[in-house]
Amino acid sequence: MRAVLGEMPHDESAWAFEVKWDGVRALGSIADDELELASSNGKDISIRYPELTGIVEQLHGHSALLDGEVVRLDGNGRPDFGALQARMHLTRPAEIAKLAAAAPVTWVLFDLLAFDGTDATGLPYEDRRRLLEQLIEPGPYWQVPRAEIGDGTALLDVVRERGLEGVMAKRLGSPYAVGKRSPSWRKIKVRQHQELVVGGWRRGRDSGNRAGTIGALLVGSYDGDRLVYAGRVGSGLTQADLRRLQAHFAEHTVDACPFDPPPTRAEQADAVWVEPDLVVEVAFTEWSHDDRLRHPVYLGVRDDKDPRSVVHERVRPPNDR
Repeated sequence: MRAVLGEMPHDESAWAFEVKWDGVRALGSIADDELELASSNGKDISIRYPELTGIVEQLHGHSALLDGEVVRLDGNGRPDFGALQARMHLTRPAEIAKLAAAAPVTWVLFDLLAFDGTDATGLPYEDRRRLLEQLIEPGPYWQVPRAEIGDGTALLDVVRERGLEGVMAKRLGSPYAVGKRSPSWRKIKVRQHQELVVGGWRRGRDSGNRAGTIGALLVGSYDGDRLVYAGRVGSGLTQADLRRLQAHFAEHTVDACPFDPPPTRAEQADAVWVEPDLVVEVAFTEWSHDDRLRHPVYLGVRDDKDPRSVVHERVRPPNDR
């Protein structure tokens, strides 16, 4: 189940409110004393987070399907997506074990989809949440943060003060809409973040540390079958990012522009087109009148996301009926 971007509901008493965690969505299946983790695009990510397997012991042989977000918390208890990047792409067990010990992650759990083979997705949100809290006790690498019924504005104020991303509003009485983006879950953001698909890149200028490599990424989002151009992102790219991206693009270059309609001639200058198979996360201040990113900053690659699921997120007017 996925959320829509929106505003604070008018009738806050009809909603539950949770902190929005900036990490990797992870669906966890616990069965036969084993934990299998899958990202939101269906990839098996179990090997990346071995510290989470201890949660199996809490279930004492029971099976469950849990939904949550894997985050890397900083010293102040705030998610640090940049730090999580170091874990997201590892495949070597020795490297993973070393980082799991030195910089462990936390699995923030927020929903229960099944227990001992019984489907819970049709239950009201508050019943699923109550069962989850009864089932899972806080552990060294997992937690079930509190959900507030009503008074979402107060939680949003706290989130803003602590520099967090935003709040999730979840309508009481709503089922878990499997595989759907539903207005029963609403993202209320303090900071603007957007997942975008890379369709090309522009070469760096002749001088400076970007000469001969990537100067900016050309990104967009899907509107049906069309990849719609949203602008370019150059800030935030480190030298390590540039090396990884350049290696990926070298194997995925194409002749035709993947954007429909294509960018202007000025925006296409020195462009190299690539297959639109890579999702990145970007922070920015606002959308311009022509739907271009203002002051975007690259945050990292989202290989847990299906490019086709990336849409232009707009704040929707409240519809609380």
